[in-house]
Amino acid sequence: MDYKAAGLYTLDEALETVGFGKFQGFVLGYAGLGWFAEAMEIMILSFIGQAVKSEWQLSSSQESLLSTIVFAGMLLGANTWGLLSDNYGRRKGFLTISMVTFGAGLLSTFSPNYLTLVVLRGLVGFGLGGSSVFLSWFLEFIPASNRGMWMVVFSTFWTFGSIFEATLAWIVMPRLNWRWVLAFSAVPSFALLILYGVAPESPRYLCMKGNTSDALRILEKIASVNQTKLPPGVLVSGRSNDKDEESAPSENTAPLLPSLSKNSFSYYGIILLTSKLSSGQSTCFPSLQSNINPQDDGLYLNAFITSMAAILVDRVGRKQSMAIMFGLAFIFLTPLLIRQPAVLTTCLLFGARMNAMGTFTVASIYSPELYPTSVRTTGAGVASAIGRIGGMVCPLVAVGLVNECHQTAAVALFLVAIVVSIVCIQLFPYDTKGRELSDT
Repeated sequence: MDYKAAGLYTLDEALETVGFGKFQGFVLGYAGLGWFAEAMEIMILSFIGQAVKSEWQLSSSQESLLSTIVFAGMLLGANTWGLLSDNYGRRKGFLTISMVTFGAGLLSTFSPNYLTLVVLRGLVGFGLGGSSVFLSWFLEFIPASNRGMWMVVFSTFWTFGSIFEATLAWIVMPRLNWRWVLAFSAVPSFALLILYGVAPESPRYLCMKGNTSDALRILEKIASVNQTKLPPGVLVSGRSNDKDEESAPSENTAPLLPSLSKNSFSYYGIILLTSKLSSGQSTCFPSLQSNINPQDDGLYLNAFITSMAAILVDRVGRKQSMAIMFGLAFIFLTPLLIRQPAVLTTCLLFGARMNAMGTFTVASIYSPELYPTSVRTTGAGVASAIGRIGGMVCPLVAVGLVNECHQTAAVALFLVAIVVSIVCIQLFPYDTKGRELSDT
């Protein structure tokens, strides 16, 4: 059907016409604040764990449980929040996410004992599992032509949240105590609640539900704020069936889920390998006392990742971007199968870490693009949950090898995981570069 000749236009045509402007800038800021808050809450126990352990005389396993329970909560939340926002709307999704995260985060400040803190941090993790809702919401406002670049920009909020948390802990811990760090870390989630009233519903979600009148009002506001105009004609909720069959791939996306687990395993593994080999505390590799510091290098690493991913993702596509960066990570890691001088080891680890993080960033973009609007946050949530499993298994398997002085075996394991990931990437049924998002 010729929509233009019939005086009709679709949501994707409307977004392309109004472009990326001030309105999407606000959406970027609000959704990015959600990821900023998540990064802070996840990083927090890296800085207060020792203080809590000393105050309550905890064992090492009890201290570790404080971090594990957060990831366990995220595993459950990733599935729950996706279902909620797909059925009741994106706004209701991140309203309840923010309420749970802020409420549990603030209450954990007043924890009278260890058990209470564990329960409340688990609830925080449950709230943090909704990060895919913020990602999907922002995705649904962006024109297809430059969607990849802006999603890469969005991912930088995580890095800045991590750096901000480190700075906060550095300032607050010596002057106050760990409870104040918890309190201040809940502020971004509170800001999400304050700004909730001005955050619009996704027009794509509204169109998918057949509510084109509300979707049109939001599109008109976008056009007004961006100082552009909507296409002439009448907004329709989607393409006709024959057009859907022509433009939307019919293959299923089953290869995505196991690949994300291996992707996360490789990503977290390389990060932890960097930490272990450069900590200066290893009795196995005393020569590797380099200056790598994840927090100090965060800004530089983020600049590299953003530049590389932004260049690749809208030019060569999502699939090949991941394959290229994983291939580079493989090249950087391979020399570490044998002992290398400290300076060379530092450079190789930095290169591998940079490319693994870039791949993880593109995977986070690709995942919600694959799924239709009707199940986008659910699908992205399940994919995120599968990725968490890879992240949880990695320290038990791979880092244990490094602790037992089996560097070659640890590196070989990561290399195998990378190769399997690249194969899985090539099995993905299609690339989302420049494609309109599917609705059903």
